[in-house]
Amino acid sequence: MSQDDFHASSSAGAPWEREVLERLVFASLKEQRAKRRWSIFFRLVTLAVVLVVLFGLGDALWRGSASVPEPHTALVTLDGVIDADGEASAEKVNGALQAAFDDAGSKGVVLRINSPGGSPVQAGMIYDEIRRLRQAHPDKPLYAVVEEICASGGYYVAAAADRIYVNKASVVGSIGVIMEGFGFNEIMSKVGIDRRLVVSGENKAMLDPFSPPNPSQQAYANQLVQEIYRQFVSAVRTGRGDRLHETPDMFSGLIWTGAKSVELGLADDLGTVDSVARDVIHADLVVDYTVKENIAERFAKRVGVSFGAAVARAGFGAAASGWHWR
Repeated sequence: MSQDDFHASSSAGAPWEREVLERLVFASLKEQRAKRRWSIFFRLVTLAVVLVVLFGLGDALWRGSASVPEPHTALVTLDGVIDADGEASAEKVNGALQAAFDDAGSKGVVLRINSPGGSPVQAGMIYDEIRRLRQAHPDKPLYAVVEEICASGGYYVAAAADRIYVNKASVVGSIGVIMEGFGFNEIMSKVGIDRRLVVSGENKAMLDPFSPPNPSQQAYANQLVQEIYRQFVSAVRTGRGDRLHETPDMFSGLIWTGAKSVELGLADDLGTVDSVARDVIHADLVVDYTVKENIAERFAKRVGVSFGAAVARAGFGAAASGWHWR
């Protein structure tokens, strides 16, 4: 081969070689960029976890050092539906009440209530704990202050207080119990759907919404509701005592304004957190003992909810209870 032929062959192969080389270089650059992106992502995740832990520890330390030696009014807030998994759970409310009573600087406790009710079990646990704490600390009063609404289970809790203060336009009452549900059996029969249910006992699927109503099961459910209702009425009568001016419809589930509730003896007087702290407890400084979720707890709950939703979608969900104070 001559020198000219060699140069011609070399120049003909040069574009192909450059193209391969360029592809290799670009592939290497893409891989490096991907590694950098993943590295940044994992660093950010690590930083987020560290921040959540630090915030959680900081909040826990703050809670642990919340004792105030100066004379003050201790405030605990019960807000929203009374539920085991919510902000107004017996665990959180009772924990705050215990801290408020145990603090030597608190001269009295105000339980601020804004709740439409909820679980009778949770409400009963709070009621019992209030009565226990009042007996353990006879010189430290507990007053309930109603804001927007104190109905059903909310009022069940308030009845345990030494006195109940309301706004004249507050909603108070709804003393009763409800077991709620639906019936779909007639619609199913119209569209040709059969209910195929296998149980280990004749009452295991009591009040199943997809089966025809069973009179004996409905009668038994009514007995349960009436038993819990009597517990509710007894708690109100015990808590209010001679101050209660009973009427035929007092325990019928009706609600009243705050002004009317004072007339009926369901409440004692008009007042707010500040007025009770200033004029009744005589300790203007109000210190909040309410247990609130920190960032770490909220993050954990969200993760738990997401996981629970995934499990439910996989077919492992459980039915919720239908008991409520109303």
